[in-house]
Amino acid sequence: MTLRPTEPKIRETDSGSAGRSLCDAVMIVGFGGPSSSDEIRPFLDRVLKGRPVSRERYEEVVHHYELLGGRSPYNELTFRQAAALRAKLEAEGIRAPVVVGMRNTAPYIDEALRDLAARGARRVFGFILAAHRCETSWERYQRDVAEACARIGSSSPEVVYPTSWHDDPRFIAAVADRARAALERLDSAVRDDAELVFTAHSIPARMAAESPYVAQLQRSAELVAALLGRSRWRIAYQSRSGSPREPWLEPDINETLRTMPGRAAVVVPIGFLCDHVEVLYDLDREAAGTARSAGVAFARAATVSDHPQFIELIAALARAHLISEAEA
Repeated sequence: MTLRPTEPKIRETDSGSAGRSLCDAVMIVGFGGPSSSDEIRPFLDRVLKGRPVSRERYEEVVHHYELLGGRSPYNELTFRQAAALRAKLEAEGIRAPVVVGMRNTAPYIDEALRDLAARGARRVFGFILAAHRCETSWERYQRDVAEACARIGSSSPEVVYPTSWHDDPRFIAAVADRARAALERLDSAVRDDAELVFTAHSIPARMAAESPYVAQLQRSAELVAALLGRSRWRIAYQSRSGSPREPWLEPDINETLRTMPGRAAVVVPIGFLCDHVEVLYDLDREAAGTARSAGVAFARAATVSDHPQFIELIAALARAHLISEAEA
């Protein structure tokens, strides 16, 4: 699909660049999730449109949501992040609108942009909820924003994005704090020798080779481990959903846990910024069950969600786009 009319509206900026136009609003861009049982199938139909997913796999995912009470906390947690960001900016005297736009559930990206346009916004700082970049976690979101801009037309605000922040000290501090709390939940007899197992969504090996995804993930994990003073750590992948004939990133978290009998693991979902089915089912149920069967002491670190350091990171990036150097 040709997106030429919208390309000027999609830019990644250096927050320190001179002569830039300032933003007048913030949009947090997320994946979305079903908020009730009757939203599960429409949500999955939208997510899986055009993808060759078997009916068996489709119903399996429906069942995962049903086991979690028929809903995902993703939307609620994203709105909590937006509220925390809005409060932080307002406390600093910055009263720019902060909205949420979701790819797969309401409020959709179109709705968020129309809302901002109605409020007079002409340039929007877009914060995509993904720390590590690949086609599915970054370019696809930008494409959806571009398509939304095209549908809205000339009244649509321009959208700009921050540069990579996977190694920002505030993100690293938030992840480390969550991992530290998980370590404290382990029995003291195994805590010192526990290994950190960082997880992120598996993606096709072909896609990984064309992106900085693995290198950025490696760097984030390395920095968190160093901050915690832990020399025992590794990376595993989870939630694979593609064809078994196509190579995806490995090792899988369950395979990793099976190699650790008699040991302790703190699983740190560093690739996920708030809880949803991939965390609550794939880790808290499936991976935790694998650990029990393998005789592995298991603790799962919380996602960063609305951790104060993570909110400060978003605020700092937004602030740099919302105010001039003189105001700063």
